[in-house]
Amino acid sequence: MAADRDRPLSPHLQVYRLPLNAITSITHRITGIALALGAVLLVAMLVAAADGSQAYRVAYDLAASWAGRVILLAFTLALYYHLCAGVRHLFWDAGYGYGLDAARRGSWAIIVAAIALTVSTWALALTVNGS
Repeated sequence: MAADRDRPLSPHLQVYRLPLNAITSITHRITGIALALGAVLLVAMLVAAADGSQAYRVAYDLAASWAGRVILLAFTLALYYHLCAGVRHLFWDAGYGYGLDAARRGSWAIIVAAIALTVSTWALALTVNGS
């Protein structure tokens, strides 16, 4: 009985490993919050455009800086991730993909699709823009 007292009573983060499906679900919620914050930045950019060319130039320069591009890249990744996870939820609503293997494959499909869509979008944007 003394050996049982050394073990934790319930799983904690050092012992318990979250399944990939749980991680993708949590990330879906986090990207939703990130998209809401990104929408505020988008509105700020539109307000700067409506305010005049000088205010828009300041906003553009901020967005074109390396930090601005990192934020835009993260926003693009969050957008595609949230979109792909939302499509998976539509499949779940229709009754497909509830099995453990199907859920795991769906989680990996979300990750791969979000990264591929982000890379292709940025590659196209940098090719067209030239910078």
